[in-house]
Amino acid sequence: MTTSFGAANTAIAKDLNVRVATSFNSLKHTSNSLLLSKRLHVLPSFPASKEGFTSIIRAVSTPVKPDTSAEPKRSKVEIIKEHSNFIRYPLNEELLTDAPNINEAATQLIKFHGSYQQYNRDERRARSYSFMLRTKNPCGKVSNKLYTVMDDLADEFGIGTLRLTTRQTFQLHGVLKKDLKTVMSTIIKNMGSTLGACGDLNRNVLAPAAPYSQKDYLFAQRTAEDIAALLTPQSGFYYDTWVDGEKIMSAEPPEVVKARNDNSHGTNFPDSQEPIYGTQFLPRKFKVAVTVPTDNSVDIFTNDIGVVVVSDADGEPQGFNIYVGGGMGRTHRIETTFPRLAEPLGYVPKEDILYAVKAIVVTQRENGRRDDRKYSRMKYLLSSWGIEKFRTTVEQYYGKKFEPCHELPEWEFKSYLGWHEQGDGGLFCGLHVDNGRVKGTMKKTLREIIEKYNLNVRITPNQNIILCDIQQAWKPQINTALAQGGLLQPSFVEPLNLTAMACPAFPLCPLAITEAERGIPDILKRVRAVFEKVGLKYSESVVIRVTGCPNGCARPYMAELGLVGDGPNSYQIWLGGTPNQTSLAKPFKDKVKLHDLEKVLEPVFYYWKRQRLSKESFGDFTIRTGTEKLQELVDKWEGIPL
Repeated sequence: MTTSFGAANTAIAKDLNVRVATSFNSLKHTSNSLLLSKRLHVLPSFPASKEGFTSIIRAVSTPVKPDTSAEPKRSKVEIIKEHSNFIRYPLNEELLTDAPNINEAATQLIKFHGSYQQYNRDERRARSYSFMLRTKNPCGKVSNKLYTVMDDLADEFGIGTLRLTTRQTFQLHGVLKKDLKTVMSTIIKNMGSTLGACGDLNRNVLAPAAPYSQKDYLFAQRTAEDIAALLTPQSGFYYDTWVDGEKIMSAEPPEVVKARNDNSHGTNFPDSQEPIYGTQFLPRKFKVAVTVPTDNSVDIFTNDIGVVVVSDADGEPQGFNIYVGGGMGRTHRIETTFPRLAEPLGYVPKEDILYAVKAIVVTQRENGRRDDRKYSRMKYLLSSWGIEKFRTTVEQYYGKKFEPCHELPEWEFKSYLGWHEQGDGGLFCGLHVDNGRVKGTMKKTLREIIEKYNLNVRITPNQNIILCDIQQAWKPQINTALAQGGLLQPSFVEPLNLTAMACPAFPLCPLAITEAERGIPDILKRVRAVFEKVGLKYSESVVIRVTGCPNGCARPYMAELGLVGDGPNSYQIWLGGTPNQTSLAKPFKDKVKLHDLEKVLEPVFYYWKRQRLSKESFGDFTIRTGTEKLQELVDKWEGIPL
């Protein structure tokens, strides 16, 4: 290893015994142009002889502090990752103790395994700890066997419910520490996984959940599965922890293995257990979605990477448009944190998609901030650098220039609720699940239908569920069973509920500031009452999303009406998203108490009813009207004019 020092260090080196210390941050790879691997600094040794270092020291009043300017500041989580032996220690030891919880370092590491430590915040006595487990289901695909296993685990080890998430996965709440290994190993042995569902790495990869047999949908789903495989950790920590090292995995496509191992452009850590991630993994969570033109069921622009299939005139997939830099999370009262939409990066031919995705991930790995986790998502790197610098850097790791993105048609939000033809002779049925919470009679009914007809299912990014591969002859019986179980066809569901979403928030989420899932049913009823009061029709609707904190798990910043918890029974109101999820909402009003919602909603809905353009959505109306004008209307509101 060679290194160069400045003139001052060179002069000192002639007189001193010098040892070169490596500041380890695990970002070693073969690229010199973008090297973030070893940072060097000079540490003097102190010889005992008078001719040594002490002979050039003059009297000083205070000790000289060593120069630490070459040492980059790192967050506590970065140090935990560094010392963890690839996400093993101290989690492996903490799981063996009799305590109901695990320590801070292990709490950070278990996220990589797909779990969060939680406690019931409704209870005022000593904390009752449990764990939430989140599965990894690319495209939302869930086999018949895995569904029934998750259903059983919820009853035996959880709180008796399953939660469908906005990233097409299950969440299982209430698992005790002593049961973690049993639950995890059961999921793994039934071809499920929780690996990477949380933590500083690629999360679940989204794709349209609809089981259509047409080429572009199948290609999008296969691409999502390949990206998920490409970015899956390789060091075995997950299987060592939960199934004693036994790897229970399906064979990977050879093109995935080839792309992962390729290091022709300096992307990999040679000879590392984690060729893409290294010991430090990514600075923060990383989210990818894949879709086809027009289908924005996946909220494509809210992801770190959005991938869109581009087909030729015959419907044959040819390549992909890539969008980068989306993300929802922010922090109240810190204006340098913000939600952001992904922007166009470029087009790649279909055979290059894995290499392009890998190049983007490596760019974030090498350049994303690791000192302050509020600014560690890739959206802040894009915001700081700009798209041109970002593109140039990615191209160095990709080894090619990106072509311009292809023109695409308008986006639509597609829920896939109700009955649809798959295109292969079978049917699928999309079912609305309020806030994704599968419980009670609904849970029992779903289990019976899925088991009786041996159905596979898909979870949608809107927290709903799709029953797949239904034979035409089964439709009447299934319809009857669904109705008896309270699973209504979309025409019988309150229109506001169909597009509404909320995060779990209280009582188990440690980040919650106020209610979301438990509060949204009443909020929606109150919105409907305001609709009726101002003369809006029952069939009219707006996209409403509620979160208990500003991290944005239910993507409230894309809603036409977003309520973001900013205090006890208090929300920050955001307006201006669009029904097709292509515009970012804007903050409208802070600290609106729950009991005062109507004071804001009544005037804005009243003027939308009376001043909107033909077919103008509520979100488009609020953007056209502007925040200042809307604020004026709210401030002057004295009730509906007689």
